[in-house]
This record gives sequence, C-alpha cells and structure tokens, in this order.
Amino acid sequence: MDTDILTTLKILIIGESGVGKSSLLIRFTDDTFDQDIGATIGVDFKVKTVEVDGNRMKLALWDTAGQERFRTLTPSYYRGAQGVILVYDVSVRQTFDKLNDWLNECETYATKQDIVKMLVGNKIDKPGRQVTRQEGLQFARRHSMLFIEASAKTKDGVECAFEELVEKILQTPGLWEKESKSTIGLSIVPAGNASSCYGSCSIF
Repeated sequence: MDTDILTTLKILIIGESGVGKSSLLIRFTDDTFDQDIGATIGVDFKVKTVEVDGNRMKLALWDTAGQERFRTLTPSYYRGAQGVILVYDVSVRQTFDKLNDWLNECETYATKQDIVKMLVGNKIDKPGRQVTRQEGLQFARRHSMLFIEASAKTKDGVECAFEELVEKILQTPGLWEKESKSTIGLSIVPAGNASSCYGSCSIF
C-alpha cells in the first residue's frame, strides 16, 4: 500500500567511472555486493521505500554512468532531483580531483535551487589510501555538502549516507512539498546531530 507514503524523492548518484556508485546503490537497495560488477551503461534506476524520522517515503535512485560518452544524457538526470550523492574513491586521487567538474555539472543542470548534496568517500576498506578523510571533510565544508566515508563492500556508512541525505531534504522547506513555494538555502547542521552515523560520518 502506497497510501502512507509521504512523498517520492529523486536522488542521483554521480562521480567518475569506477568509484563504486553502482555498488553503493546495490548495497543500499539489495544489501548485496558484487566485486566484479560492470560499468553502468547510460543510467540505472532503482526504487526503495524507507522510513526516516517516522515518515515513509519512496526513493527513486538514479545511478549515472561516469564515462564521458554518456554525458549527452546529463540534463535529464538532474531534472526534478531533490538530492545528489557525489562519490569518489579514497584510493584513487584522480577521482577526488575531478569533484569540482561534477559539482559544476550539478549546479548547471539541477532544476531545484536547494538540491541537497552528499559527498561520499567510498572504498575505505581498500589499502593504499590516496585521499585523507580531512581532505574530503574540507571539500564538503567548502561547498556546504554533507559528508561521509563509506565502503560498499563492508557496508560501513552506506545506509547512513542515504538516510542523512533524505533527512536533510525533509528539513529543507520548498524542496519536496508539492505545493510549497517557500525556499531556503542549504543550512549547516552541527556534526553532533548525526546520531545515527556512529563514528564514521560527519554531517554539517
């Protein structure tokens, strides 16, 4: 029964090819992990119903391809999205260095003025880290983004990333209510408020 669903939220997952976007999505929706998952072709799409702060809502989750040849589909990805998860691989510096390009794309094509952005440093289970947690934290602060480090393989931080993003969307008037005309900018939430994130998550 969908009668008790508060709303449907559109959430995008973006970032360079190979950072683990599909793995994060599948871990969140199906609680499985495939070491040999192939690259996304164009866009993948999944739906999951979640409960956050006592509210049930449906998440329409769009997993986008990181390869340049699929970028022609970009504008339609962003249309109507309330949230975006920007992913990099902590063991590959280049995927972190490209974050500004992805952020610029989001700001260019997003149709919601107050779209909530979550930065996820994925693959913390891998040896040979090239991007420190502090670097990710500083980037997120600079761009008023939520931030967490995660591992799709071990599950660390995965549910927290999606749930905190949804919670922030719900806290942003005008972003998801169908009839509301009120809009505010993305506010900064003190790190201590992220009680469900255990020790690995920093939410602003």
